[in-house]
Amino acid sequence: HLVESGGGLVHAGGSLRLSCAASGLSFEHYYMGWFRQAPGKEREEVSCIDSNYGRTYYADSVKGRFTISRDNAKNVLYLQMNDVKSEDTAMYYCAAASNLVRVRTAPHYWGQGIQVTVSS
Repeated sequence: HLVESGGGLVHAGGSLRLSCAASGLSFEHYYMGWFRQAPGKEREEVSCIDSNYGRTYYADSVKGRFTISRDNAKNVLYLQMNDVKSEDTAMYYCAAASNLVRVRTAPHYWGQGIQVTVSS
């Protein structure tokens, strides 16, 4: 139901845009989130966005560098990553749920993940 794209290798200080295409769900009614998991570390929340008002939430580690957005007409979630750092290297996942608490703790849907590697 959720398919990520746009990952790859990027130099430190560069930019990358991840996309998450949704199907089989009423995308406009779902809270969406981006999460990441680096090798040997637990999965962590990167950013979330609500379904109706565009309210956004960011982890401190990415605030000011990453921007989450959504296009409800196209059923696509985005994560614009600017000024990337080596510590941003991880597998990135998008997720969907019916409310903010649920998307942060136990999403209804997960994407398969996409690798982002930042070279220094």
